[in-house]
Amino acid sequence: MKNDFNSALIKSAALHLAIIVAFVVGGFFKPSKPQVMEVILNAPTKAEQKSVEAVSVESKAVEKRIKELKKQEADKKAAEAKRIRDLERRAANAKKKREEEARRIAKLERERIRKEKEKKKAEAAAREAKKKQQAEQKKAAEAKKKAEELAKKRKAEEERLKKAEAKRKADAEAARQKALAEKLMQEQLAAEAAARSRAKQAQVLSEVEKYTALIIAKIQQNLLLEDSMKGKQCRLNLRLAFNGFVTQVEALNGDRQVCDAAIRAVRRADTLPVSKDKAVFDKLKNINLTIQPDI
Repeated sequence: MKNDFNSALIKSAALHLAIIVAFVVGGFFKPSKPQVMEVILNAPTKAEQKSVEAVSVESKAVEKRIKELKKQEADKKAAEAKRIRDLERRAANAKKKREEEARRIAKLERERIRKEKEKKKAEAAAREAKKKQQAEQKKAAEAKKKAEELAKKRKAEEERLKKAEAKRKADAEAARQKALAEKLMQEQLAAEAAARSRAKQAQVLSEVEKYTALIIAKIQQNLLLEDSMKGKQCRLNLRLAFNGFVTQVEALNGDRQVCDAAIRAVRRADTLPVSKDKAVFDKLKNINLTIQPDI
């Protein structure tokens, strides 16, 4: 029985607590009027009745506390709304003041810019006037300098032309004298060269005759004579190397017996006397000789 009472008491307390929570939640989330939940239980005993009455008293205290909480919340919301309105009013006033200050600053800036432009314009005009004056002065100075330089150049050019003419005449005379001297020198050199050439030619001819006689004498020394050759002769063509070596011998015309004997005499001699002088050798390297036995 006691256990049943405790169970009923617990159920009653839980029910009231649920009701209280519903009121609190409804107070915070739903501003509508709370509804009373009716619960029919088995008829409680006296002890249970006392417990229910105690719970009922507690519920009234809770309801009172809920009302106080709701009032505090409403006051808090009203205070917050007032605070927000004050902030918005102050922000609007501040914005208005900022806009007025911005307009005042913008006006001052426009005025400053206008004055700055006027100042710059005046300074530019002054600079332009000064620049124009300086340009005119510079132009006049340049014109004067140019005239002076032109006069100086004209005078220098006249002096240069005089000197050039004098130099041209002097050069022409020097060139004429030089040409005359060169002509005389050339004529003298040509005369000397001709004389030397004639002397050389005479010397070469003399040397050629000398070596021709020597070659004939050497061939005669190696010539085997016969009585039948008396009064006969042979004309030979000899080709000689720079050292006198006979590279070729050929009979051109004459007695055959004499020619054969002369050719043998040439080959027997092997080398013939030649000059080391190139001009002389050039006339001996291809030479025609007449061989006549000395009987």
